[in-house]
Amino acid sequence: MPLVTSKEILQDAYNHHYAIGAFAGHNLEMIKAIVSAAEELDSPVIIQTTPGTINYIGIGHAVSMVKEAAEQVSIPVSLHLDHGDSFRCVNQCLRNGYSSIMIDGSSLGYEENIDLTKKVVEVCHDVGVPVEAELGTIGGVEDGLDVDMADVRFTNPDFVEEFVIRTGIDFLAPAFGTAHGIYKSDPKLDFSRLKAISDLVRIPLVMHGASGLSKEQLQKAVQLGVSKVNFSTELKKAFVHELRNYLSYHSDEEDPRKYFVSARESVKQIVKNKIMTLHSSPQSVV
Repeated sequence: MPLVTSKEILQDAYNHHYAIGAFAGHNLEMIKAIVSAAEELDSPVIIQTTPGTINYIGIGHAVSMVKEAAEQVSIPVSLHLDHGDSFRCVNQCLRNGYSSIMIDGSSLGYEENIDLTKKVVEVCHDVGVPVEAELGTIGGVEDGLDVDMADVRFTNPDFVEEFVIRTGIDFLAPAFGTAHGIYKSDPKLDFSRLKAISDLVRIPLVMHGASGLSKEQLQKAVQLGVSKVNFSTELKKAFVHELRNYLSYHSDEEDPRKYFVSARESVKQIVKNKIMTLHSSPQSVV
C-alpha cells in the first residue's frame, strides 16, 4: 500500500497503549528486513533515515526503496526523517515524499528551538505531514554527533506544555535517561518525569535510544505515553555480527546475494522481537 503518515498509526497506538517500532533503514537489506518482519506480524511500521543515511544512500534511492517495499505489502508503512538538522533538510524530504518529519532543535536555546520547530510545523502541516520535535538533550552518539552524558539536559516538565502549544507539534521526544548508541552502564530512566510530561501534553511521546533497554523498561515507557520507539544500534550490530560470522565460515564467498541473506535475516528477527514487545501486532498479547 502507499506510504502513510506516522500520525495515522501513532494516534491509535497512543489511544490503545501500545507503540510502533521506528527502525533505521540504512540500506536495502535492512529496509527489506524491517518490512518483511512487520508484514509477517501484521504490524504497522516506521522506517526512518537520518540526514547521514540520506547522504549515504541518496534521497531518491531512499524514498524509492521504501515506497517500493511498502507497495508490496498490506500493512501501513511510514517514511520518517529522524533528527532533521535544518529547515533545508526538511524541505528536501517533503519534496521527495517523506510522510513524517522530525526536526531536532535540541542543541538550540529554548526560544530558538521553538522558532525553528514552529517554522517546520507550518510547512509540514500545509502538506499534511506530521512533525516530531525534541525538548531537552538525549545523550550518546547519533549520526556522527556525540553528546557526552555530562551534557545531557533532561526535559523539564514545566516547559513541555508551552512548547507543544507554541510549536503545534504532533509528537514530542523527551529526554528522560535514554541514550543513543551503546549503553556504557545500566540506563537509569526517570519514569516519574516521563509520566509528568505525558500527563501535561496528551500527545504521543517518542523514545530515542531504545536499543539495549530491557523488555520491562520498554513496556513501562509505553504504558506512560510512549507511542513511537526508535531502534538503530541493535539492528546495525546484528547485521554486522552475522555478516562477519558468515564470511568467517565462507571466506571464499564473493556473491553479496548470498552473504547478505543471513545478515538480513538477523535484522528481521530483531525487528520481530521489538514489534512483539511493543504489542503493535495482533499476535502479541497485551
